Amino acid sequence: MADHDDIMLVAWIDQLLSFSAAALGVIRSDEAYPSLLRWARSDGAHLVGEDVRLAQALAAPLWNQTPLVRLGFDTEPLAKPAASEMCWCDSGRRFRDCCQPITFPAPLPDNLMWMLSLCQWRGDLLKRAAHSRHVPLQALLEAGIVDAEAGQLGRAQQLFELLFQRSHERNDNLLLEQAFESLEQLYRQRGFSRKLDTLITTALESDNDRLKGSALEQLTLAELENDDLAAARENFALAQRLIPDAPMLAYLETMLLLQEGHSEKAQQRAAFWHRRLSRRSDADPDELEFVQQLARHPARALADEMIATDDELADSLLALRNTLAQLPDAMLSGLTSAEGGVTCYVPSAKDLEYYRAWSQVTSQQQGLASELEAAHLWMNAQRWLPALNTHPQWLVSPLVMRELATALASRFGSLPWMSDAFITPLARRFDSWLNAIERRKAPLPWQQGENSVIYLFGLALISALERSDRHQSRRFAARLYRLDSDDPMGLYELVLEHYLLEERNEKVVKLVNERRGHETPIAEALAQALALFRLGQREQAEEVIKGVKRINRYVVAMMTPLRLASAVTGESNGQAGSRAEAWQVRLLLRGCWGATPGALEWLEQFA
Repeated sequence: MADHDDIMLVAWIDQLLSFSAAALGVIRSDEAYPSLLRWARSDGAHLVGEDVRLAQALAAPLWNQTPLVRLGFDTEPLAKPAASEMCWCDSGRRFRDCCQPITFPAPLPDNLMWMLSLCQWRGDLLKRAAHSRHVPLQALLEAGIVDAEAGQLGRAQQLFELLFQRSHERNDNLLLEQAFESLEQLYRQRGFSRKLDTLITTALESDNDRLKGSALEQLTLAELENDDLAAARENFALAQRLIPDAPMLAYLETMLLLQEGHSEKAQQRAAFWHRRLSRRSDADPDELEFVQQLARHPARALADEMIATDDELADSLLALRNTLAQLPDAMLSGLTSAEGGVTCYVPSAKDLEYYRAWSQVTSQQQGLASELEAAHLWMNAQRWLPALNTHPQWLVSPLVMRELATALASRFGSLPWMSDAFITPLARRFDSWLNAIERRKAPLPWQQGENSVIYLFGLALISALERSDRHQSRRFAARLYRLDSDDPMGLYELVLEHYLLEERNEKVVKLVNERRGHETPIAEALAQALALFRLGQREQAEEVIKGVKRINRYVVAMMTPLRLASAVTGESNGQAGSRAEAWQVRLLLRGCWGATPGALEWLEQFA
């Protein structure tokens, strides 16, 4: 029965909107009530199932809420007749015997005709109407939503900006918050970063805690996108104090914990949020269901949400996820032995054939050479993703896999919840290819043949796995480093960290000793000092630390505090001896030192 009632209500709304829009067109012809009545009894009745009485009953209430241009956008409402008075539809019958008994399936929205008018008007007329003192704020909101859904983003922005201003002036907090949320989404969609910054700043200066909390939520989201986890954590905590029951906080905290590498805690906190929000009588069922999904499987729920809300690529991303999930094992063909007993990858005819087909849809001429080009490739994903899903055999070619990995890393590398769907399948294939190379027990020099393709494929995965599977990321770095000791991709420091994490301390000491003479030995020296500390060789470790301090006097002091805000603005990034260099070393090695019992306490004596 409930489903039947819902269907009837939807049918009524469609009928009402059609009737009201047509009625508005008639009113605009001469802005006279008699003309509307004549239309309602004839053409109007056709729009409500030939029910003349219903059409007449609708005419007066719709007229009463219609803004009239001739009155400066004021209305000209009719006085509702008493039961014994003549009906206001001019039928000649008393109200009780005519329109009064007519009931509508649902109440008429108060601002329906204002909303429709704002959606129909254009140019100067729209501007004058929207700025009129008579315009209901709710009508600005509803018209803006309709325009945004219809793709009229400029008009929607104009209405939402006015709504934000007016609701702020009138202290209408509910509409102010709705205007903020609408503008925030619109500015992001249109790429208006300066307007978004100004909007958030204005909201943060507001006395409205909910508005300020919403602004902090958006700041947290932006900082997560920029991989600034410390600032994201700080603003999340501020938002939580202001709006402790906001459903958006469950979403943000799950993302934050996953980016921090705490998947189990993310699941626990999502379960907490679900219990908390379930107690609210006004909880939105759809929001509750999403938070419940977060509690069951945080990464999958976030990935599903991100894919589903991508208007342009949702279908293609779903297809790619399915393609990669079924990615079969593939041999790395084209491995040969070259002069000097080294291994060389030479693309097979099939590799080149698939790469040429891929290049035709991606418009890549000479491969990807930079992050900027990778981002550009992703911007054209709407073109090449469907083609790749249609031709999954292209993924046999390392040339294709390398560019796909680079593009996916540029888009999803900082989002650990997307890794299982789009990065891990590529990593499995790369792992099998590395196994094939390592079985040859020969170096793989960067300069030989197309060996750089293998290295760049690996580098993309090392970057993409940084948040979701750091151990695998560092493991790939170590394996590639061993294949070419010249270290063409600068993997040395990542390898050191990998060995430290695995507590292969003798390997760390040996690796650093082998690299003596290289420039800027701060990171490797600190890694060696930690390894020596773990091996109980405290005197040697102390000598290394003293050498570090002679090169950079900031680094030891920056390593010891638990929390430390970056304060390196104005300095060249990574300049030798600078705070910036010390900060980079802290980011790389602080976790290893902190995980070693007594290490930071010992190091603090040298600060």
